[in-house]
Amino acid sequence: MKERVTIVDVARRAGVSVSTVSNYLNGRMNLIKDKTRNRIKQAIEELNYRPNPVARQLKTGSAPFIGLVVPSVANPFYGTFAHHVEVEAAKRGFHVLLGNCCRDPEREREFAEELVAYGVRGIVFGSSLADISYLSDLAKEGLCLVTFDRSLTNSEHVQFDGVGVDNRQGVYIATRHLLGLGHRRIAFVSGSIRTVNRLDRLTGYEQALRDAGVEEDPSLIWQGETVEGFGDFNAIQLGKQAAYQLLTRSERPTGIVTVNDMFALGVYAGAKELGVSIPQDLSVVGFDDIELAEIVEPPLTTVRQPIPLLASKAVELLLNRLEGKEVREGQYYMFPPELIVRRSTAEPKY
Repeated sequence: MKERVTIVDVARRAGVSVSTVSNYLNGRMNLIKDKTRNRIKQAIEELNYRPNPVARQLKTGSAPFIGLVVPSVANPFYGTFAHHVEVEAAKRGFHVLLGNCCRDPEREREFAEELVAYGVRGIVFGSSLADISYLSDLAKEGLCLVTFDRSLTNSEHVQFDGVGVDNRQGVYIATRHLLGLGHRRIAFVSGSIRTVNRLDRLTGYEQALRDAGVEEDPSLIWQGETVEGFGDFNAIQLGKQAAYQLLTRSERPTGIVTVNDMFALGVYAGAKELGVSIPQDLSVVGFDDIELAEIVEPPLTTVRQPIPLLASKAVELLLNRLEGKEVREGQYYMFPPELIVRRSTAEPKY
């Protein structure tokens, strides 16, 4: 099936910004030079571009919209977050346009450009990528940004607000829980550790070991080095793969802390196939506290994120800016994590 040509494609072919193409499509010719108009017209003809009627309704309609970018709702955590963002936005008369962008900067930028071109002025970004400078041009054009699950860094090129949980503290207390039970060989299982939230969680794991006087074993940090992407679509499969690699060693870990609950469920599956019992032979701690964590057997010990509070604050920050309220630049709200102890953790047998 041929992919739909977008306003972003037209802008690239014409060598202009998306906002310039938007001005052309909406008849604001006084803002565009003759040569530029001709280039846009030629690009539209060459690409056989047809404006999206839904997008045009969005542009001319009366209902306000905001955007929401998440890695993938294949992870129930992001689906739940998206639901609460929609609920909170609706309370203030806004609708939400959702994009599953797989932590791909190019896809995120294209999605954001299309939304901006059709009048959307605010987006919540939940990919937690280390560098978001690819959004700098859009921010300069007036796009309001709120990041989710991504702590601020000192070298940001984009001014934005943010909300998140204390990821370092979350994995710190998870690892300390296992240490307190007597575990000393504790593994950390994650997809690629190239996002801000995952780096923070790894730091929490390492700090907990140091504070307990336990020497860190780099071979116990599993991040699927041969796997492309971040594991947002196939976290269960990756968790299972991690279990096979870690639990077939001569000195296998007695405890595993996972970067999220989906990886933990994969560890469950791998351990079961290997005949490793949880928690008798292996203790497992997740992160997020998705609904499945409570009903899996045994129920999963995990770090809970206060999703309703996070969604409410993200929407509040974004809409306060869109509605012109006086707010301080670069606000960031960090919520405390909570360790939920269930039956997937116990004292080690050896």
